[in-house]
Amino acid sequence: MGGIRVNPWLLTAIIVVVVIAVVIKRMIGEPVSVRELFAAPVILTGIGILSLVKKTDLTATDITWVIAGAVFGVALGALRGATVQLVDKGGVLWQRYTGRTFLAVIGTVAIAAGFNVLAVQMGMHENARPLQLAIGVSFLGESLMIGCRGMTSGIPFAPARSR
Repeated sequence: MGGIRVNPWLLTAIIVVVVIAVVIKRMIGEPVSVRELFAAPVILTGIGILSLVKKTDLTATDITWVIAGAVFGVALGALRGATVQLVDKGGVLWQRYTGRTFLAVIGTVAIAAGFNVLAVQMGMHENARPLQLAIGVSFLGESLMIGCRGMTSGIPFAPARSR
């Protein structure tokens, strides 16, 4: 049974383009719809989990560090999400990255890199945590924080755009 094989460089390029597009949109400012808030993080996290499931050489140590890293990644993403500016624009919730958001990005990337070095030093295989999973859970944490902040703001979320 052969599955669809995707070139890892192509997949990485697609992910980089998606992340850059999300960041640019959020720097400019964009309406917050639930679908757009969670689509990219869920897709990236799903791709990361799928690539983990396909690995046949994972150890209990790898799985432990992957789970801890995922929880840590969600927490760091939530920290970043706390710095995103939320405003009422045209009667709906809008988000925009601020200078504090970019400082949080730098700090959380450095902390996550330190965590990964520690995990490898403690026995996790270097290729046991897919980049898609790391990015996905980080954006998921950010989205969860923005979603919670948006719900408590009393400002309605933007309707999902039709395609």
